[in-house]
Parts: sequence; structure tokens; C-alpha cells
Amino acid sequence: MSELVIKDLHVSVEDKEILKGLDLTIKSKERHALMGPNGNGKSTLLAAIMGNPKYTVTKGSIELDGQDVLNMEVDERSKAGLFLGMQYPSVVSGVTNSDFLRSAINARQEKPISLFKFIKEMDKAIEQLQMKPDLAHRFLNDGFSGGEKKRNEIVQMMMLKPSIAMLDEIDSGLDVDALRIVSDAIIKTQEETDMGLLIVSHYARFYEYLKPTHAHVLLDGKIVVSGQADLVDKVDQEGYEWIEKEFGVFANKEDKKQPISLGSCAVKKVA
Repeated sequence: MSELVIKDLHVSVEDKEILKGLDLTIKSKERHALMGPNGNGKSTLLAAIMGNPKYTVTKGSIELDGQDVLNMEVDERSKAGLFLGMQYPSVVSGVTNSDFLRSAINARQEKPISLFKFIKEMDKAIEQLQMKPDLAHRFLNDGFSGGEKKRNEIVQMMMLKPSIAMLDEIDSGLDVDALRIVSDAIIKTQEETDMGLLIVSHYARFYEYLKPTHAHVLLDGKIVVSGQADLVDKVDQEGYEWIEKEFGVFANKEDKKQPISLGSCAVKKVA
């Protein structure tokens, strides 16, 4: 059983405070939906947990299974069991997917993974994500479409088997069919590994597939309200204004022009 515990987290970017005292606990087998308007701290939270140097933690703590995450380098956080599926995956020309993944897997364990086992597991992941068979031999995200990059993040998650996986708008750029394929792969991986999940998305359809066990709304750097899956439906139908009125916490003013619903219709339109 793994547990990620975040207490009173304050994070700044270029001397501007983005997170203002955030508390969150994620355990194995749980699926947490994290919602909120753009610019209010969702991606900041994930980046700070993973150790992006652009984000400065000024107060608070992050612990994974009792270990102080903030004292770890980025690679140490990964080895400890954290994974971030990025909103904008990087392109690494000259490094094949197979070389990248095999090196990452071997860095996490004392005994290197056998070539037979690695090929078998990667072929299985590629088939489940319905990607091109030559994925292993292609350079990392080089020449990939937006949807291919997102599916490749899930391939990495399936291969690395983290204890806590964070997915930052992994669904953006996916059509309805790809959304279902990715959701099925995420659920199956969780069932096989018991990993905990923190999922950022603006689309109710994605959450419908994933069936979160917990849901949270982040406004102005704090988690203002938490609940179960029905909270996703309420936000999708009513937006965030009811939360602002009820709790007296208002979304970042810079993002008031952003849509405040989860936009399930946007996904349906793609279909």
C-alpha cells in the first residue's frame, strides 16, 4: 500500500505564489479527479510533486510512503514510484522508445530486466494502446502526432508500473475512440499494479470512463471542495460559480475568460 501525502503546500513561480496551502492524500487503488479553471494551480501541483525546478516550494511537505519527496532529485522521485504523464511530452531525437524505457526500468531495480521480458511487455502495451508496431524503434515522440504522444505516455506508465501516477490532461488531443482506449489501459494497469492515480482533465467524458473514487476542485491555489464522482457531474453541469459563491473563494482573475465547465460537449463534438 502506497500513500502520497501533501500538507499545507505553497508553491511559487517567479516569485508569484500559485499554490497557497494545499492538502491532498492519495492512496493505492484510488482515482482522484482534479478539476479547476486554467491558471489556478493544477499543473503547478503536479510539476512541484515531480520536482520541476521552475516551481519553488516555499512551505509545506510532500511525503511518499513516509519519505520526504522534497529532498529527492527528480530521478529519485521517479525511482521512489512517482510518475508524471505530461501535458506536453518532450521530443528526444536520437533516442529510441525502447532504449529510453529499458534504461528507465533498469534504473529502478537492482537486476536488469531481461530482453525477452522487456520485449514481451512492450509489445503488450503497444498492442493495448493500438499504436504502430514499430513504436519501440522510433525516436521518443519524434514525428508523433499529439494523440500518439499522449498514448506513448501511457505506454511508459504501463512499463514503469509506478506506485502513484499523475496524468496532466493526458486526454487532450484524443478523439473519442482513443479516449476509450487510453482509459481502458489506465484502468487495467491500475488493476494489475494497485497504483494510485491523480488525474487532471477538463472533460467529463474522460472521468466517465475512469470512474474516479475521489474528486476535488482547485481554485486560487487551494482545494476548496472534495467529494466523489458526483462532484464531477455537478461541475460539468453548473460550472464553478456555485463553489465561488458557497465557499467565498474565487478563481484566478486572469483566467475568468476561460470556460468554467468541464466541457463534455467538446469531446462529443469531436466524435
